Amino acid sequence: MNSPLSTASPRPSLSGNAAIRSARIVSIDALRGLVILLMLVDHAREFFYLHAQVGDPMDAANVDPALFFTRLTAHLCAPVFVALTGLAAFLYGDAKGGAGAASGFLFRRGLFLVALEWSMVSFGWSFDLTPDRFFLQVIWAIGLSMIALAGLVHLPRPALIAAGLGIVLGHNLLDGVTVAPSQWGHTVWAILHERVWLDLPWGAKARVSYPLLPWIGVIALGYAIGPWFRPGVAAAWRQRRLVLLGCASLALFLLLRTINLYGDRPWRMGETPLRSAMSFLNLTKYPPSADFLLLTLGVGALLLAAFERVPARIVGWLVVFGSAPLFFYLLHLYLLHALNLMANAIWGAEETQFFSLPDVTLLWLVAAALAVPCWFACRWFAARKRASGAWWMRYL
Repeated sequence: MNSPLSTASPRPSLSGNAAIRSARIVSIDALRGLVILLMLVDHAREFFYLHAQVGDPMDAANVDPALFFTRLTAHLCAPVFVALTGLAAFLYGDAKGGAGAASGFLFRRGLFLVALEWSMVSFGWSFDLTPDRFFLQVIWAIGLSMIALAGLVHLPRPALIAAGLGIVLGHNLLDGVTVAPSQWGHTVWAILHERVWLDLPWGAKARVSYPLLPWIGVIALGYAIGPWFRPGVAAAWRQRRLVLLGCASLALFLLLRTINLYGDRPWRMGETPLRSAMSFLNLTKYPPSADFLLLTLGVGALLLAAFERVPARIVGWLVVFGSAPLFFYLLHLYLLHALNLMANAIWGAEETQFFSLPDVTLLWLVAAALAVPCWFACRWFAARKRASGAWWMRYL
């Protein structure tokens, strides 16, 4: 059995229940592969578009529309990936004996990911062995969410669904709650729901870029839909449920966003219809608002249903990326950083540290070019992982 974050592609000769199981696993890895590639584009922006960095998450009134919509596509990444982590955790536990098996693995791997964020991920962003600033981002959030899910999996499924929905839809009620640095509980509340800087004991600072609470709701809901993906479940039934779930999420998003009273910061009419649409779609990611999660998870559910209907031979190239997500994350981060330093040494100015591209289109081209060697590397690593019997390979 593979790691819950990395499933194998099917063999063409499979039939019956095995083929059904294979198709559903392919859809999970294909969707994970898609969001990984969108993440690659966004991280290319982080390294190669430094002259036009956007705010949190976008300045709809002033930013170039091409940059806005490039950034918008990346909004799909974290919610879908966290939800799929919960779904894969259910499949792992279901194959290994139940919630107890899932809980143990979630806790151990969650700790591993938290440690990874502070070490290899942090170094990949900074190339500094003694940084004075740490940015606690998506790997940190996934790790802590897995630790939280390790406890939540023992709840009855209706209670788990209620908790997930309550967090995802209700956490914006806490937006006005703040805890000053001098007050008790400041660090805990910052980790849960405030995007602030924290002072570390050795004098450095850590930015909680991904406040945790909403992501716990997302991973819980991903785990809750796990029974839909059991081998004996009819694919048509599962796909109908995914489509209904996706449409319901998008309908609720449109309702909340239209009435403009709850779910995110208000949107405003712009100077042009395009600017108005950009304001409507300018959703808060840090922490992710209810509107943000309804839109992205709704689209994710529809894509998951669609990928299950697509022949494996068509989405097989996406499955390669999706079968080695953590390996890809580290690999692309180090390659982007190294490539930027090389470009700056060749074409950059002496006073600059990083090389910036002049056009958004070039960001997509850089990402596409980098995806090619990453694909071959992921294919190699996924094969090694499937062939390995080492217990520690499950954590990679």
